[in-house]
Amino acid sequence: MSEPEIITGTITAADGSGARLDKALAEATGLSRARVQGLIAEGRVDVAGRTAASAAMKVAKGTAYRITLAAAVPAGALPEEIALRIAYEDAHLVVVDKPAGMVVHPAAGNPSGTLVNALLHHCRGQLSGIGGVARPGIVHRIDKDTSGLLVVAKTDAAHEGLAAQFAAHDVHRRYIAVCAGHPHPCEGTIDARIGRSDADRKKMAVLPKNSSRGKTAVTHYKVLEKLDAASVIECRLETGRTHQVRVHLASIGHPLVGDPVYGRTPKPLRPLLERLDFARQALHAAELGFVHPLTGQTIRLRSEMPADMAELIDQLRRCIR
Repeated sequence: MSEPEIITGTITAADGSGARLDKALAEATGLSRARVQGLIAEGRVDVAGRTAASAAMKVAKGTAYRITLAAAVPAGALPEEIALRIAYEDAHLVVVDKPAGMVVHPAAGNPSGTLVNALLHHCRGQLSGIGGVARPGIVHRIDKDTSGLLVVAKTDAAHEGLAAQFAAHDVHRRYIAVCAGHPHPCEGTIDARIGRSDADRKKMAVLPKNSSRGKTAVTHYKVLEKLDAASVIECRLETGRTHQVRVHLASIGHPLVGDPVYGRTPKPLRPLLERLDFARQALHAAELGFVHPLTGQTIRLRSEMPADMAELIDQLRRCIR
């Protein structure tokens, strides 16, 4: 079990008549207002040396506060010593360059060998305790067979701050993909709601714009290179829905090469994929950018193209020479 996390400081935002405690603490710590309210209700917030009685109490500028975040209890997943490629790490968060084939969360079919198992070992108790459960604060995911960057929070404050940026669509995410055919126009925006498919509940699908189901999803794409029966394309995500890039590109008739769920590989490409043993969607999370939730520093990271996708693109180039 990890040690409780203590947050201390002084109120910096309050007018002459004082400010609500929950609002002032949310502004001072980066925690959500709802999270602060919950901590106050649990008796985990001290103001001027006394336990805060109410989230609505008025607090003056300069008042000292102390917040005790719950110690995390062990998660269901077990730590496993699995090598990780770390793109960035400090006391608050870690950015992992995930290989294709690694599942993010343990599930019925993948109880071990996941990114969570690896992070439980790597972080050694320095895990987010949101909800009182030790977990490596994963605030977004990429699919098992998608490679590339994702950020993980070590502390509650980092988790709250990162989650807020994702919710506000302030996180920079650039993917590189190989799609079937040549999209026209070569650059554009796909703005289409995504939700569970009625035909197959395991799949996602584009829904009507006026649908009450699903969520708004926006992908900006640009063709970088035209190849034989395929294109190298960049996708910049404005939102981050499940399978967003895969579903959106399939919806315009250009599914990802190798995607076993949302598109069939064009016949001319099948012999090449078999020869290369390329059996996953050609999608790589190449860039990730965000504002560090504790330091305010702008973090911008890049991941090199994985060897299997680089080889696929190289072989496709040779086909058109």
